[in-house]
Amino acid sequence: MLYSFGGPNAPEDVLPFLRNVTRGKDIPDERLAVVGQHYAQFGGRSPINEQNLALVDALRAELERRGLDLPVAWGNRNWEPYTIDALTGLREGGAQRVLAIVTSAYGSYSGCRQYRENLAATLVEMGATTPTGDDGSAGIVVDKLRHYFNHPGFVQANADAVVEAYERLAERTGDDVATLARNAPLVFVTHSVPDAMEEGSGAQAPSYRAQHLDVAGLVAAQVGERLDADVEWTLAYCSRSGPPSQPWLEPDVNDLLSERAAAGMRAVVLSPIGFVSDHMEVAFDLDTEALATARELGVVAERAGTVSTRRPFVEGIVDLVLERAAAERGEDVERAVAGSLGAWPDVCRPGCCRMRAGEDSKIPAACGSDPVQDPLVDSTTGAQHA
Repeated sequence: MLYSFGGPNAPEDVLPFLRNVTRGKDIPDERLAVVGQHYAQFGGRSPINEQNLALVDALRAELERRGLDLPVAWGNRNWEPYTIDALTGLREGGAQRVLAIVTSAYGSYSGCRQYRENLAATLVEMGATTPTGDDGSAGIVVDKLRHYFNHPGFVQANADAVVEAYERLAERTGDDVATLARNAPLVFVTHSVPDAMEEGSGAQAPSYRAQHLDVAGLVAAQVGERLDADVEWTLAYCSRSGPPSQPWLEPDVNDLLSERAAAGMRAVVLSPIGFVSDHMEVAFDLDTEALATARELGVVAERAGTVSTRRPFVEGIVDLVLERAAAERGEDVERAVAGSLGAWPDVCRPGCCRMRAGEDSKIPAACGSDPVQDPLVDSTTGAQHA
């Protein structure tokens, strides 16, 4: 099951979708309507849905190429098709065990645990008699694919995209691509998170930021080798929200562009390494806002593609599916991994990826090894009730 965030398909979907995303946070519709204007620039729809469908098709084609007859479904946390739609369809089709592939490569509360909480609540809604549904009492068992940010396929697909961006930038400027790569820095961009969430993500494993720095170094090294250049790189963030008083990871990509332009930067490549596909954070925060900032500063900017349906990424995901299946059969498996952080465990560690370090939300999360109480669970949100 490709397991994603979801996004609106039409203008009338935008406000209900944003209510789903912010449920429990008491954000008024007036504020949501302001955020919804981002979607209005794109016809009231998010590009994420078409891109998820393309990735489903690519995964099916790769499985077929390898002679594997394996159903592939698609479900979302926040919009149609919902998680329960995908899992119910798979169960009705005879599936007894499902592997969820989250469209977030990194470990954090919003990129991992929140998906696992939604999964547990969904399994309860499907009839599970335990808080997480891990015992199969919903008629189906769901596992989660390990984080793949440092899988060689993800790294190579990002490196390919960055090399292509430098080549396009060279065509625009008339410079030799190797010379350009030496002079135009590479700015990796990911979704910012609150500092408290960053701390929580690092309580049991390398943190969200550390994961990005590790893979960014790998990608930059591959790019430098291929372009025969010592590529200067840094990590920036986009899409922060919440009150100004709440600290989030910085620097913001627009602030970084301004600082670097003031120091003499005249060309730059932006790599959305934190995103699997060109969804709204890429289409608006980078392609609209960051590129506009660059133009205002007189900086020639080229945005690299995401991994999307690039062959190394798709092949890598299927490799990971087969790796997990072999591990579940009890076979010794060699876990393909790049960088210094090692392969993530198949089952999340106790306390992994909490919203805040050391603070238990009491919301059950599937696919983990946390000890679980048996609270009454809201089957829609996963929220605990007294």
